[in-house]
Amino acid sequence: METRLVAVLEIGSTGIRLLVAEISPCGEWKVVDRSEKPVALGRDVFTSGGVSRESLLECLSVLKNFRELLDGWSIRSGDIYLIGTSALRAARNRDIFEDRVRHETGFRLSIVEGIEENRLMYLAVRFALKQDLPLFWRANSMIIEIGGGSTEVMLLRRGKMVAAHSLALGTILIDQQSRLGPASGRFQERYLNENIRTTAGFLSAELDLSHIRTFVVAGSDARLVSDLAGSELNENCRIIDRESFTGFAERIQHYTVDECVRNLNISYPHAEGLIPSIRIYKLFLEQTPAVQVVVPLVSIREGFLIDLVMGVDSEPEEDFYSQIIASAMNLGRRYHYDEAHGRHVADLCLVFFDSLVRQHGMGRPERRMLEIAAILHDIGMYINGAGHHRHGYYIVANSEIFGIRRNELNMIAVVIRYHRGDPPVREDDEYAALPRKERILVLKMASILRVADALDRGHAQRVKKINLEQKAQAMLIHTEGVHDLSLEQIGIEQKADLFQDVFGYKIILD
Repeated sequence: METRLVAVLEIGSTGIRLLVAEISPCGEWKVVDRSEKPVALGRDVFTSGGVSRESLLECLSVLKNFRELLDGWSIRSGDIYLIGTSALRAARNRDIFEDRVRHETGFRLSIVEGIEENRLMYLAVRFALKQDLPLFWRANSMIIEIGGGSTEVMLLRRGKMVAAHSLALGTILIDQQSRLGPASGRFQERYLNENIRTTAGFLSAELDLSHIRTFVVAGSDARLVSDLAGSELNENCRIIDRESFTGFAERIQHYTVDECVRNLNISYPHAEGLIPSIRIYKLFLEQTPAVQVVVPLVSIREGFLIDLVMGVDSEPEEDFYSQIIASAMNLGRRYHYDEAHGRHVADLCLVFFDSLVRQHGMGRPERRMLEIAAILHDIGMYINGAGHHRHGYYIVANSEIFGIRRNELNMIAVVIRYHRGDPPVREDDEYAALPRKERILVLKMASILRVADALDRGHAQRVKKINLEQKAQAMLIHTEGVHDLSLEQIGIEQKADLFQDVFGYKIILD
């Protein structure tokens, strides 16, 4: 296998950015080229709701120029990835935009969801920090990136993910709100103070911000400050002490856009969002006792590249996988779920999954989804025990779990919906809305979850260990150390029907 070149292009709210990297056969990579062209896409979308004709033509022109550049690198079309973030997520005419891009440039555009943007940024940040900042892994941390249309926030407790959110708080949105009020500068400051205070209260309910020790800020605005006031941690990361960051924020807070361009030597589109961005960072920093600001010199483009090297269908490495599970469990804790029961049912599900690989044909992503569905299957109890499977569907479908894509989250929610009660039918809206392939996967996962849940019907974890034995028309479940299985047997009789329909085995509890 030879070294190959890969290109990642990102259409953001303020510009189109390109990264070209060389990937070795062993999976190592290095950036060999970067480029960026300003495009005021976000101002269009967040003002009128869609991409204007002028902005579309400007984007097409930039992308055609990048296409010529990539042709010069002789990069294959299959190794070129074009992604869009918050502006295109919000654009009402994004389908038309995507179609024009494909027909006129040959690029196939993928829109990155907010929670997916969080995941990619985490991969990039972890790569940049390496092991050069031990405090990040030992203490509580906050990672924040401010864009034109959204702010991505992650909270970590001793290196483990507590929560990840994509907030509707971007520099262009802030500017639009500020223009609605009198005395723009003072109104913006008040608007931001109130907004950040409310958001900080919401975040502190998940992880007390007064316990944050590492404050990590990403994005081009943060990198600008690190260029002027930071010191090097390693080749991919800089450190700014708290006073220097605050001093810079206070020094530029009354700059006009023209003064930002002139004094900081930056482009006009960059300057338009700089001051609100730095203000937001400063206000969040003031909610924490962190003594320094950590600035990774990376973006979601590096995160996308790392994800690409990992492989779409590969199992995430142990640390990253643990972050996904930690985020799911923290969602459960927010709704006071039975953690011991959820974890135990998940372990039983994994025994079934691993024992039936030949029969179900599912892969590692489905194993991960099943584990999360099992952990959270009773989360709807927070609302009401009656119909808690439906309540659980609603909670999970409208939540965010770090590292889980939106289509995966929808599948997890539907599996939870059918962990009890009647099996799914085509007339059920949440089930019918899934593509056919996903409906089949949901049936397989839900059938396993129903049996595993029946084995802990009393929520007492009596059945601690099981072994499966396959017969011609039956699946024997051998248990260890439990003599009275009457309660579990009742549960199996009530919930094993879907398993028998899907896999053709009658469940026999031994």
